Amino acid sequence: LVGIATDALLFANCNLELALNTLFFNEDGGMVAKLSDSSNVGILVFLVMLGILVALMNKAGGSAAFGRWASTHIHTRAGAQFMTLVLGVLIFVDDYFNCLTVGSVMRPVTDRQKVSRAKLAYLIDATAAPVCIIAPVSSWAAAVTSSVPEGSGINGFTMFLRTIPYNYYALLTIFMMVALVVINVDFGPMARFERNAIENNDLFSGSNPYAMMDEEIDDSKGSVLDLVLPIIVLVVCCVIGMIYSGGFFSGTDFVTSFSNSDASIGLMLGSAFGLLFALIYYFVRKSMTFKDMMGCIPDGFKAMVPAILILTFAWTLKAMTDSLGAAEFVAGAVEQAAGGLMNLLPAIIFLVGCFLAFATGTSWGTFGILIPIVVAVFEKSDPQLMIISIAACMAGAVCGSPISDTTIMASAGAQCDHVNHVTTQLPYVITVAAVSFVTYLLAGFVKSVWITLPVGLALLVGVLLIIKNNQREKNM
Repeated sequence: LVGIATDALLFANCNLELALNTLFFNEDGGMVAKLSDSSNVGILVFLVMLGILVALMNKAGGSAAFGRWASTHIHTRAGAQFMTLVLGVLIFVDDYFNCLTVGSVMRPVTDRQKVSRAKLAYLIDATAAPVCIIAPVSSWAAAVTSSVPEGSGINGFTMFLRTIPYNYYALLTIFMMVALVVINVDFGPMARFERNAIENNDLFSGSNPYAMMDEEIDDSKGSVLDLVLPIIVLVVCCVIGMIYSGGFFSGTDFVTSFSNSDASIGLMLGSAFGLLFALIYYFVRKSMTFKDMMGCIPDGFKAMVPAILILTFAWTLKAMTDSLGAAEFVAGAVEQAAGGLMNLLPAIIFLVGCFLAFATGTSWGTFGILIPIVVAVFEKSDPQLMIISIAACMAGAVCGSPISDTTIMASAGAQCDHVNHVTTQLPYVITVAAVSFVTYLLAGFVKSVWITLPVGLALLVGVLLIIKNNQREKNM
């Protein structure tokens, strides 16, 4: 909020009245304009419906029943974390949907195994955007494809497929999560959160903004099906909703309809049908009374208020930053650097993408700014370096920021304090980003994924082993 107010003052040349009007009513970036945008409203409606669905599943005892079932099959913290990773990878359709669905399913499992909510939020966050950005059938693939300038002669979908092996940040993030569990190491603030969870059974190490969802519930009637079936219906309905928004039922093929899909419309329609199914299902099963089901509606809404507020501020800050010309400044800087630093450009573009995503809170906006520039620079001179540089742009954009939609959704999915999630995740993000930067430096000269990716993987394992060794020496 302070950032938005500062942007408004700069935009208005410190005229207080104009700054207030800009902050709330500016047509391009004001808070009212962002809240009245149909695409943004669709995401907020999706959030609220998912919050209501989670409240219903909790009230029916589905979440508790799933936790009991999982406790008989998953007996270790490592097993709970691996299951979270696998589920996150499987739900690759959309990052919003990934965060909230994985969080709803895995919270009771990780809670029983004393995995802190901050670690759960990181696992969710790191399997959301990084998985979506390398999945050909996802809303992110559609965003990247649509960023390729018309008239360039480049097939956006083919280009996306070619960038997957060079998206080092996404691949190394997924590898790092597996390595953290296998090596059994945590560092930075996350180590303290995990230690509190294991030794003191304190999953939050601070406040729980979703405490109103933790009321005692009679779950004796609940079954695993009460959680699994609504989630499966929700997944199917969201996929159908997304291909519907892309014109699949009007004769468009599946891949094209997914590429043309509108995530806001698809997820909103999918969540509406998923919620309707859950209400009918619980009513038929007599899991709860009609009054109890209606009581879950305000409860679900209240649970999502923190995420809705942060998202609203994030959208407004992104729009206000754009109004100050951040995009044009970055575009000019990259084009000026392109001349004499051709082989270093993948690494530079990765850093610029990280900075832009961090400053504006939008990965998709970062694609839209950088991909046309990269295409213009490399299209005729070095097509292979163009693919590597576009992958670097996508990797930098996914590196994310404390105000990105996905980071906020991961906090909401894990029901974790957002500031705690950001502070515990940051050292992990910086570690992978640093290794990715070195890998892109090498890729600018070698241009072979068979050399650069193994080097990046080996470097990341080496860093984690050094960190674990240092921790062992400190504890001796």
